[in-house]
Amino acid sequence: MSKELLYIFLGGGTGCILRHCIQMAMHDRLVPHSFPWATFVINILGSFLIGLLYALSARFNLSAEVRLLLTTGLCGGFTTFSTFSNDGLTLLKQGLYGMFFLYALLSVALGLAAALAGGACGHHMTRL
Repeated sequence: MSKELLYIFLGGGTGCILRHCIQMAMHDRLVPHSFPWATFVINILGSFLIGLLYALSARFNLSAEVRLLLTTGLCGGFTTFSTFSNDGLTLLKQGLYGMFFLYALLSVALGLAAALAGGACGHHMTRL
């Protein structure tokens, strides 16, 4: 196994564990289960983190391996497009069409905005 793959593997495993812990904590505390809050929050947070980590890794000249660990590994393992898709299908099967469109639209729009905001925060932090 190459060094890069090992870094991605370590980051991905860590991201998956973090996602699972947050999902379990949110499912126990959130009342409206018709909206997939845990997946939504995790994906938006992960989008913010990937923007932030890319900006900070560029600023601090992190090695390619560490950048892969943090972005492809950690953020890739933390966020989940497959669960987003499954949650969307579940909403459709339940006939919650408005909720499905709201979930899909907000997930994509806020995910992109969060990545942009994370990058902007990272660039701002490097100027301090």
